[in-house]
Amino acid sequence: MVFNSLTFLVFFVVVLFLHNLKLPWSVKKANLLVASYLFYAAWNPPFLLLLWASTAVDWAAALQIHRQTDQRKRKLWLILSLMFNLSFLAFFKYGNWAQENWAALMGLIGVEYKAPKWDILLPVGISFYIFHSMSYTLDVYWKRVEPIPKLFDFALFVAFFTQLVAGPILRTADLVPQFQRPRTATANQLGWGLALMIFGLFEKVVLADAMLAPAADAVYGWGEPVNGLDAWVATISFSAQVFFDFAGYSITAIGAAMCLGFSIPNNFRAPFAAVGVAEYWRRWHMSFSTWLRDYVYFPLGGSRKGELRTNVNLMITLLISGLWHGANWTFVVWGGVFGLMLCAERLLRRWTKGWRFPQGAWYAITMMLFTFTLVSAMRVLFRSPTLTEAMSLFKSMVGFHRDALPVLSLYQIGLSTLCIAATLFAHWKMRDKELESVVARTPAWVVVCALSGMLFLTIITQGNGDGFIYFQF
Repeated sequence: MVFNSLTFLVFFVVVLFLHNLKLPWSVKKANLLVASYLFYAAWNPPFLLLLWASTAVDWAAALQIHRQTDQRKRKLWLILSLMFNLSFLAFFKYGNWAQENWAALMGLIGVEYKAPKWDILLPVGISFYIFHSMSYTLDVYWKRVEPIPKLFDFALFVAFFTQLVAGPILRTADLVPQFQRPRTATANQLGWGLALMIFGLFEKVVLADAMLAPAADAVYGWGEPVNGLDAWVATISFSAQVFFDFAGYSITAIGAAMCLGFSIPNNFRAPFAAVGVAEYWRRWHMSFSTWLRDYVYFPLGGSRKGELRTNVNLMITLLISGLWHGANWTFVVWGGVFGLMLCAERLLRRWTKGWRFPQGAWYAITMMLFTFTLVSAMRVLFRSPTLTEAMSLFKSMVGFHRDALPVLSLYQIGLSTLCIAATLFAHWKMRDKELESVVARTPAWVVVCALSGMLFLTIITQGNGDGFIYFQF
């Protein structure tokens, strides 16, 4: 069940109706938990067993970690929890890939090995709820939070349907305290939540799927070398498509939660307005970036153990980020390249410390466009199914396939260019602003007209009901 479907609309109306009935808070929470499991079961009911197993093990492990006074026993319970969750990821997400790589490795040393076909299905959203759940046991181990006494509350924290399959990746403190007392949306919250859902669906259905995806799909599905213009237009279109697809999901999730009276932190802050790669990661998929910072980068030592160790820690963290996105060497290389760029940026900042750089807006805009072009070019690795195909696209982008036939029409190039230019302008204007404050200063009739236009375009576009890109992770 995806947000951009009629099925979800009916489902959400029923959930919202039940949540606003005069029922005990415990019954309303039970409704939300059942609804969350139904939402997840709509993809593949047997995968609920994995969700339940992860929930039960992490809840029990956290209680044991809290009760134990012997540090070795506390660590053993933590290792049990981590191994249990990571084994799920290893099997379902990386099982087929590990077999393929093992067969290739054996082939290099002359051993013919034919891996058995497991045909493992990837449970939707497994990377999100596993990280979601692991952060809880780690926080209890580090004594950042108290364990959740009721399995029921922890189960709702893990499975809350608005963020279950594609985030934002929440921490215990983000959501569990909100379960402690009855919550329903006020009129303002309901209105704002619905507005966010319209905005999020507009981003997904109209901008991502209808305006940007066709150019990216045409070039990346061509199968032959393309010319430089098409390669650049398609790659930058895909970069913007990923943003609208993922940000659209996040905003819809935040809006749906708000309609029910819950608050979920934002996941994006105008990432294409970033000046520098480090700032880009502070603005992109913030719940995941801060997760990696708090549970991988800082425990490795962060920047506290010298420059060399800092760079090593950055590389490890970004490689894990790449591997988290998918079982493919393209994602590993993608993460590694970003790690190298972050290290290079740190080095550059040290070398140029004390230099006087221009402070005007045009310099900042130039650096913003440079950063956008750089991070968008790396989307070639994100979109290509193999490193060979990624290299072919890179060659097109630097002019190695000048005789290649054009793939994109002038209409597709114009539509993508217009959409990307508008996106960059909007991100620049929103660079230091919050959406709430901008809307608050905008006349009500303008907001109503804008939302009506978005809703109208979303309805007439309809879309093809494609899942969100990050579901596969």
